[in-house]
Amino acid sequence: MTPSNDEMVVILTGANEGIGYHMLTALAEDDHRIAALDINGDNVRDVRSDSVGQVRYYKCDVTDTEAVDTTVSEIIDRWGRIDILVNNAGIVRVGSFQECSMADIRNEFEVNFFGYQRMIRAVLPHMRAQGSGIIHNMGSGTADTGHPGLSGYSATKGAIKALVLSLQLELRHTGVSCTLMIPPSTNTQMTADIEYPEWMTVEPEEVGRKLADKIHSTRPVITPDRTTRIGLSLTRRFPSLWRRMTAGVVGNTE
Repeated sequence: MTPSNDEMVVILTGANEGIGYHMLTALAEDDHRIAALDINGDNVRDVRSDSVGQVRYYKCDVTDTEAVDTTVSEIIDRWGRIDILVNNAGIVRVGSFQECSMADIRNEFEVNFFGYQRMIRAVLPHMRAQGSGIIHNMGSGTADTGHPGLSGYSATKGAIKALVLSLQLELRHTGVSCTLMIPPSTNTQMTADIEYPEWMTVEPEEVGRKLADKIHSTRPVITPDRTTRIGLSLTRRFPSLWRRMTAGVVGNTE
């Protein structure tokens, strides 16, 4: 029997700001129980004060395996189950390939790829034991198109896409689903250094709330709306269009 919203437990990483924060507020309004993970919890605590018993903040660095395992164990001890994981934590280093050091790229992979892996490894045994669960992973259109000035970030998202495709095959008979959530270009602090024209970006509140509405979806690829889905399809089919759209958006990266 599928549990109701107020019985389900959602783990959301990167919950303190941007898309993650607005997913958190929307899920709290829908009476989900949410374990909100981030290294900073100032904004999460405000949501928690309005949703006593529903939202709990866990200070957790997804680059720390021990911290991830301990946090997931604490969530299980408190609520007894994990129904949905949203791997949303992410960082980006904006700059040309030559400007970005190997340490920069490793740091992006530690958060954006290995951080996702750590979370999946920690929750998957519990989901398989209960015979159900959904693992959402925040992807990006840059996994298919690339992006000037975002070579490291794009590479992490390409790795996430390949990981999700593999897990979808491995988990297809287990009751556990694995998805890619792909937002449009979003006006967050993480993308503040990218000089997108205003028409190319969407506010994080709109994106977060739309993705929260699809938290129970098990579709292989989830977008917040039809516009994003069409945009992704066009940029994949017509790469020259994407090259023109991104020309100069991060300044001179030559």
